[in-house]
Amino acid sequence: MTAAVDTRSGSNGATSNGTGGSSSGRPKIGVKRKVRAYISLTKPRVMELLLVTTAPTMFLAQGGVPNLWLIAATLIGGALSAGSASAFNCYIDRDIDRIMKRTQDRALVTGDVSDREALIFSYVMGVASIVWLALTVNYLSAALSLVAILFYVFVYTLWLKRRTPQNIVWGGIAGCMPVLIGWSAVTNSLSWPPVILFMVIFLWTPPHYWPLSMRYRDDYASVNVPMLAVVRGRAHVGLQVILYAWATVICSVLLIPVAHMGVLYSVVAIGAGFWFVFESHRLYGRAITHVAEVKPMKVFHSSITYLTLLFIAVGIDPLLPHFL
Repeated sequence: MTAAVDTRSGSNGATSNGTGGSSSGRPKIGVKRKVRAYISLTKPRVMELLLVTTAPTMFLAQGGVPNLWLIAATLIGGALSAGSASAFNCYIDRDIDRIMKRTQDRALVTGDVSDREALIFSYVMGVASIVWLALTVNYLSAALSLVAILFYVFVYTLWLKRRTPQNIVWGGIAGCMPVLIGWSAVTNSLSWPPVILFMVIFLWTPPHYWPLSMRYRDDYASVNVPMLAVVRGRAHVGLQVILYAWATVICSVLLIPVAHMGVLYSVVAIGAGFWFVFESHRLYGRAITHVAEVKPMKVFHSSITYLTLLFIAVGIDPLLPHFL
């Protein structure tokens, strides 16, 4: 992995064993700032969203409340796995992060963490996640965690991201893995319900991320990353967001008969799904009428709320029969 990564030098001439462009005489930073810098490499907001999909899937797999230690162990392993993948991503993309405005406060850009420190941190977290899950959960969950890390690093970050506007579509597979990990943690197997949840997240990822790429289109264009919003007009992006949003909602409804979901999940899946689709249509409507400000971030934020509500329902729905 190191050899493949080292081919991408920073735009300011920094190399993989450098300090992100900082001089050797730079004053040492405080412990708190250093810790915050390491934490930022794990992209905590992304990690939170991944863990939000893991725990409810475990409740669904159990048909009730799983062993609390198992939940904690799975979430710890999942956090380490997601953090490792994100840290590798920050290391590999450090050259373009130094150019894009939205990423110029990242730790490898500011020099709070050196390139070498970031790479070691990424490997340590990755190995720790696999070992932890293998010892405390099961080998299947550990293997799925390894697949998620490798897919995100090699397939998405190193191969797809800078080559095709379909990068986020297929690269999003890594973000779907937590539901498989959560289900396998409880059952030590896989079946159709987690596959459907996997597909929900897979279909949800493009309408979630493409509005963000619309907002930061100029940033991506400046570093020649071919996000869909860079290579196609906003009307085309808006239409694709609609199609994927509809596909997401339809897929979520399939879980009702397959996993025997109850009223709560059904209402949330349809109600929240209608809102998500409605916001997607509003984005497209503003795009085709040539309104100066299409407000894509409204869809971005609504997509997060939609997925959160959906998976809260996934986790609570199996508990209701025990209280009724």
